[in-house]
Amino acid sequence: MSGTEPAPHSGGYELSDDPARLDLDAVWGFLSTEACWGRWRTRVDVEAQVAGAWRVVGAYAADGAQVGFTRAVSDGAGFAYLADVFVAPEHRGHRLGHRLVETMVDHGPGADFRWVLVTRDAHGLYAAHGFGEPGEWAMVRQARGALGAPPA
Repeated sequence: MSGTEPAPHSGGYELSDDPARLDLDAVWGFLSTEACWGRWRTRVDVEAQVAGAWRVVGAYAADGAQVGFTRAVSDGAGFAYLADVFVAPEHRGHRLGHRLVETMVDHGPGADFRWVLVTRDAHGLYAAHGFGEPGEWAMVRQARGALGAPPA
């Protein structure tokens, strides 16, 4: 997918993987105040992560305002990491979280990749899209120090 996704039954919402369309103020606004993860990042960090992403997908209301986001990091051949999935609270209840994950994982160049993610509270959302417990081969090395520490 490149550009926009048709939005049947979407309540006027549109998804797009066009990085030029992103509203970095909206992305930063959510990630720095609403997200329960990664608040240690500075705006410069977030902008660098978005700029360096393999793919981004934004969700937009009928008036064009950005109300959701996700990004992925990938080797471009067989592996991807899903990150920073969010929907602004006032726009939840329209399946936008599901649409963001589906668009990123199933409707793009990474549809056949092995995907991984880290979540503390959205297991049901991701399970609905095929994510499960790590297999016997998976291992995780936690980040060191305060920068990688999960919020209390």
